[in-house]
Amino acid sequence: MRSAVTAPIFPLSAVVGMDDLRLALVLNAVSPAIGGVLVRGEKGTAKSTAVRALAAVLPAVEVVSGCRFSCDPADIDPDCPDGPHDFAGPRESRPARLVELPVGASEDRLVGALDIERALAEGVKAYEPGLLAAAHRGLLYVDEVNLLGDHLVDLLLDAAALGMSYVEREGVSIRHRSRFLLVGTMNPEEGELRPQLLDRFGLTVEVAAPREVDARAEVVRRRLSFDADPTSFAAGFSAAESELASRILTARELLAQVALPDAVLRQIASVCASFEVDGLRADIVIARTAVAHTAWEGRSVVDGDDVRMAARLALPHRRRRNPFDAPGLDEEQLDNALDDHSNDDDPHDDGPGGAPAPQDSPAPADSSSPTDSGSAPERPMPAPGESFAAPTDTFRTRRLEVPGVGSGAAGRRSRAKTDVGRVTGSSRPTGKAGRLHLVSTMIAAAPQQKARGRTSAGLILRRQDLRLARREGRESNLVLFVVDASGSMAARSRMGAVKGAVLSLLLDAYQRRDKVGLVTFRGDSAELALPPTSSVDTAAARLTVLRTGGRTPLAAGLLRAREVLRVERLRDPRRRALMVVVTDGRATRRGGGDLEDAYRTAALLAAEGTAAVVVDCESGPVRLGLAGKLAMALGGPAVRLEELAADTLAASVRTFTGAA
Repeated sequence: MRSAVTAPIFPLSAVVGMDDLRLALVLNAVSPAIGGVLVRGEKGTAKSTAVRALAAVLPAVEVVSGCRFSCDPADIDPDCPDGPHDFAGPRESRPARLVELPVGASEDRLVGALDIERALAEGVKAYEPGLLAAAHRGLLYVDEVNLLGDHLVDLLLDAAALGMSYVEREGVSIRHRSRFLLVGTMNPEEGELRPQLLDRFGLTVEVAAPREVDARAEVVRRRLSFDADPTSFAAGFSAAESELASRILTARELLAQVALPDAVLRQIASVCASFEVDGLRADIVIARTAVAHTAWEGRSVVDGDDVRMAARLALPHRRRRNPFDAPGLDEEQLDNALDDHSNDDDPHDDGPGGAPAPQDSPAPADSSSPTDSGSAPERPMPAPGESFAAPTDTFRTRRLEVPGVGSGAAGRRSRAKTDVGRVTGSSRPTGKAGRLHLVSTMIAAAPQQKARGRTSAGLILRRQDLRLARREGRESNLVLFVVDASGSMAARSRMGAVKGAVLSLLLDAYQRRDKVGLVTFRGDSAELALPPTSSVDTAAARLTVLRTGGRTPLAAGLLRAREVLRVERLRDPRRRALMVVVTDGRATRRGGGDLEDAYRTAALLAAEGTAAVVVDCESGPVRLGLAGKLAMALGGPAVRLEELAADTLAASVRTFTGAA
């Protein structure tokens, strides 16, 4: 599960935020009840290296010999599928495991599955454990956790919170313990986790590459030394890592003796209330983290400094209320909240006999970390003839979707063949049998029973009888916004409403787990303002500072969108695209003739099978209907700007999407 030589965690302190990361990882090693760590940062900042290095300093675990679920001989799981175990049976000691969950893992790979083929054909109840079983009493690492399927993230965090994994399918119920130190890493540029999933990670840390020349040079020097001789390089830090492992073990033993005074507990509640944090999970995580930090420091009573440290790691990601908010923590506000409470209560009034330290129950996993990736870029100065418009308030939009049935990544927009969803039929397996369609399997086997010599009540099955369930759910799509930023759109303050509508559509794309891209056209050309990405908040930031003014090169905008879609089809053939053209339908450029060029380009897009919808931004008592003509050329519907809201009765949208 772990490579023979891992880069030590100590040489990484040059990376900005690495000290906080080391502390967060160590505190979770001391008290896994904290709920794990989410590491956020730009690419190439040693996030994965630090996590893998932690496994080398985790204390060894004693397990029941031969148990695939790592049962503790001192606390045997009565529900262990490999049990029952004998308390006096053989046991062994082994290093704590580092288990990595790949982004493309299936649900069966994560939680395990019953071997249905053997169960039906041989009558054997053969359960194959998954990664949650392998990670029990070890470290479970999820790289690029923000790219993991939502249903897998839900299963993962439920197991981390409950300390138990459940497998319920095909009439079989299996459960086993699954307590692990959960660490996830992510690059915010590739998209955010949902706020409710962020909240499930205990602590969060932001890391970034150093800007100092000496620090960067030292990182490179040590990396080259490691590449040249990994064994010797690691040996140079073996004494320090042994000391760290010993200190973690000592802190674990001290954890139960740490007292959390009632005054400090009230201070924690006061801080969370002052930051208006939703729910009570933050309070619990801060308390557990402060207790672990106290034990790590070798003390027996939690104080205000422990609370401050815990709040810095537990609160930033819980400040994110919607996809367009940048996570972060105002440390001055934190200091004021701590000081305000300290003026009323002495944190040590209750002495060592205060509230018990909350380390025994399994921790909810809580989420993420501060980042600036969603903050708006600096607004450039408008040139003559240009202007900026502030977006209006966002609203809930109707679902726009791609016609037909796809087979892309699971999401919430368009119909697709998926591994989850309602059963629509059955098919023969081409490889190892997965989720069977039991009724179809029995129907296929029934006519063969006489020929197979069946004499008892049992059904005689052969592999050719097996049928897999065919399911239909929803997929995520690429939503490419093509936004008219010309002078005609800026007139009569329409651009503010346009930006508000596109922001609303971006919010809808975030909730449906889509990738988004942004093409704008104005003046004499079109530009790709944002290449397709999962970071919806980055798209929102680019849109907010969008300059408007000049002519309307509609054909150039459509041609640029066509090229973007062509490249994306090569990169990800399974992900279908929806092009949303936001325009009043006008087209002007030097030399004229742009409108006919635009219609010809639209016809090309339609011939290539591009699904499109035109958001008609034309206003005023006299309407030319140009956006409707463009929609006809694209083979899609035209929806008026005011009809995008979910509570409007837009017949054209209902016809296009099939939504209620």
